[in-house]
Amino acid sequence: MLSRKNRMVRADDFKTTFRRGSRAVTPRIIVHAQADKSLAESVLVGFVVPKKQIAKATGRNLVKRRLRASIGEQLPNIPGGTRIVVQAKAAAREASYETLAGDLEKSLPKAIARAQEMAAKREGEVVNA
Repeated sequence: MLSRKNRMVRADDFKTTFRRGSRAVTPRIIVHAQADKSLAESVLVGFVVPKKQIAKATGRNLVKRRLRASIGEQLPNIPGGTRIVVQAKAAAREASYETLAGDLEKSLPKAIARAQEMAAKREGEVVNA
């Protein structure tokens, strides 16, 4: 389950994840991930559900609740020192919980692997292929 200490709330965390992180895209969501050693063993997770994509607040809240529940199931698989932002698209409103959870299950490992590769390159480390 996603606890309050894992929730991303600072705008700087979101900006950093968008700018310096990697992403994996599905028809309903975009997963942004950034490896950050300054977080130590913690994981920060944030959600973005734009008004332009899903106009009504009830729809945005429904999508956020579904995404929050599905990322809670994936939390043990996320390595420490990672920032994750899940951005919803318009198609997420009509998707079921199972569909969103499946999208997250597919795209999360891809985004995390790319983020770790990017962090290793920034630090000059050699990435095992």
